[in-house]
Amino acid sequence: MQLTEELEALRASVRDFAREVVAPVIAGHYEQHTFPYEIVRQMGKMGLFGLPFPEEYGGMGGDYLALGVALEELARVDSSVAITLEAAVSLGAMPIYRYGTAEQKQRWLPALVSGEALAGFGLTEPGFGSDAGGTQTRAVLDGDEWVINGSKAFITNSGTTITRLVTVTAVTGKRPDGRSEISTIVVPSGTPGFTVGPSYDKVGWCASDTHELSFVDCRVPAANLLGERGRGLAQLLSVLAESRIALAAVGVGIAVGIGGSRRRTYP
Repeated sequence: MQLTEELEALRASVRDFAREVVAPVIAGHYEQHTFPYEIVRQMGKMGLFGLPFPEEYGGMGGDYLALGVALEELARVDSSVAITLEAAVSLGAMPIYRYGTAEQKQRWLPALVSGEALAGFGLTEPGFGSDAGGTQTRAVLDGDEWVINGSKAFITNSGTTITRLVTVTAVTGKRPDGRSEISTIVVPSGTPGFTVGPSYDKVGWCASDTHELSFVDCRVPAANLLGERGRGLAQLLSVLAESRIALAAVGVGIAVGIGGSRRRTYP
């Protein structure tokens, strides 16, 4: 399959951006362990954060193929920048788009789709990794508020100055079969009881923002429940399935960049 003219133009545009804008400065961010805000701002202006989202939310009306093309070209030059975009779209904004109410979408999507704000996806935990079935974070409904207690680890895009929210998986009760009822809840940045830990000292992806998060009697409105209560596991599995497609594009870009290939063909 050949790419359309529009996708070829996107690929050329992102390739030039990666070589001319990202490549000259990214080493400095690695050395100083700083987040590339200016690069993110320019990617937002290019519309990259809005590639798979409809125009009604400020998106480009594209799909995951368009996102994959952009991610591959970015990853050929630097994987930190690529994973920042991938996580912002697939794990940050996409859960809101897929499962949010009309009000939640209008409140949060425009800023996320434009790249003016970022969001994290709080699944991984210190003792259980990304095994959603082992989730220990708890959320109890107290009147019209969720009270959240627990911690998350290795959460991408969770501690930048433009991070707007983190979607958190939490146990909200028991199912009839005795298994944990898992739901997803949106926690805005700056909510009392929500603490972002220091940035990890990583071997790679040093310009990517990654933190441990803690929640101590963190209260958010009951309306911040994302999707149907108890459907959090199904929601996150769907989100992760889409995210893996985008991550595959990042992996291809890294391999092509290391191999020095100048041309890609798309089956």
